[in-house]
Amino acid sequence: MSRIGDAFKSAGRPLFIVFTVAGDPDIERSVAAARALIEGGADIIELGVPFSDPVADGPTIQRADSRALGAGATPAMVFEIVRRIRLFSKVPVVLLTYYNVVHHRGIAGFYRDAGGAGVDGILIADMPVEESGPVVKVAAETGIDQIFMVCETTSPERLERILKNAQGFLYLVSHLGVTGVLAALPPGASAFIRSVREKTSMPLAVGFGIATPAHAAGIVKAGADAVIAGSAIVAIIEENMDDPVCMGKALENYAISMRAAMNDRGWAGRR
Repeated sequence: MSRIGDAFKSAGRPLFIVFTVAGDPDIERSVAAARALIEGGADIIELGVPFSDPVADGPTIQRADSRALGAGATPAMVFEIVRRIRLFSKVPVVLLTYYNVVHHRGIAGFYRDAGGAGVDGILIADMPVEESGPVVKVAAETGIDQIFMVCETTSPERLERILKNAQGFLYLVSHLGVTGVLAALPPGASAFIRSVREKTSMPLAVGFGIATPAHAAGIVKAGADAVIAGSAIVAIIEENMDDPVCMGKALENYAISMRAAMNDRGWAGRR
């Protein structure tokens, strides 16, 4: 079982997955942000590989990608960030990337280097499952969990194919559109989670728009096994770039507040 699988199996509670853009605003503060979030209770770190055209992301994460690329971020730098995180934590690390980044480096080379750095899972946001065969094969060979996204419009046939190829957890997109903070949870989120749960016992992690403790509590009560927060975290980094101490404290406090909301006994997820 992978480190991601172990995290879900051993926790006995829903997990908190945090997203940042690797290298935003630079390598040192990126590593410090990961440390602060882990100290606040994050269970899994998801690092976005900076990309010039992140079509699944809203303006907050797009700006973070631009900052990271402007600071010289490359896949090699992302792997170095993972290696630095591994010096102080065994928390699972997932990369979120786009296929062009993987293709440019070569599938085998990207996955080999990622695994060597300590990456546990990879999600390629724009890779359809129908074209994922070569990637899934290399992921299995390198011991990396290949993670897939599922949304409300995913057909039953497509979901079945995803379930045959996915490892680690399913990333459930809470609403149609791009990433970004929502004022309230989408009205159909709970029904969506339940509908996917009926098809699989694989851990379900819900992201896109999840930003507040109330959001987290609602997602957990709906039966999710993990909550993914991204844009709210990236916004904290953006607001505190000139004060690393305040940045670290704000990130840690945010993780603490989200973690506390998720400890509600109303969890209806996997046991």
